[in-house]
Amino acid sequence: MHAVLQREGTRVGRKRVERLMRQAGLAGISPRKAKGFTRRDPDAGLAPDLVERDFTAPVPNRLWVTDLTMIATLEGPLWLSAIRDAFSRRVVAWETSARADADLVLTTLEYALASREPIAGELIHHADHGCQYTSVKLTTRLVRAGIQASMGSVGDSYDNALAENLWMLIKTECVRGRVFATRAEANLALFNYIDGFYNPRRIQERLGYLSPIEFEEKHYANQAATEQVNLKPRQPALTS
Repeated sequence: MHAVLQREGTRVGRKRVERLMRQAGLAGISPRKAKGFTRRDPDAGLAPDLVERDFTAPVPNRLWVTDLTMIATLEGPLWLSAIRDAFSRRVVAWETSARADADLVLTTLEYALASREPIAGELIHHADHGCQYTSVKLTTRLVRAGIQASMGSVGDSYDNALAENLWMLIKTECVRGRVFATRAEANLALFNYIDGFYNPRRIQERLGYLSPIEFEEKHYANQAATEQVNLKPRQPALTS
């Protein structure tokens, strides 16, 4: 019975979103199958898979997933690196470069650490077997920050599905049907999409039809309310 009610609730939510989209003159776009860009270093040491396809987290900054993808421009390829928090699906950091190297993924990590300040020992950083993620530069920085490195198996997109899902959204909703003359033009489009739409405004069914930022704000508001209740002073015992 619970499963039936859950399906009905989901159906009602989808119908509501479809109605709002029609009213706004919007239409859905079907995703295309993504191409793989992973280049593995056969001599590199690999981290264990600490995630095992469970892309959930009870609170922010417990599981970050990351990957690289390529955006085509008339000037040449623009490589996009992003880190996504599994709790809220928020893109906590992203960076672009003309080169898909270790410096790109390391810069993305530095931006994420500066903006989120995770607690050492509590965060898992999950990636694929790309040579950028097995590089000494990145693995050393993860150790210094007290972050556990995790990697999926070889050639299996399901082992990094949350990151692949982000590329599907970006390619479908931001990139498809557009021709970018320069890398700067593509970079601006990504900024408008990720920081201007996806994080603050794009609602998701798994987040209770909230955007990633709204979902995190709700979490922290509930946490503050709970802490406030726990901090209330005890009433002195009545004496006769």
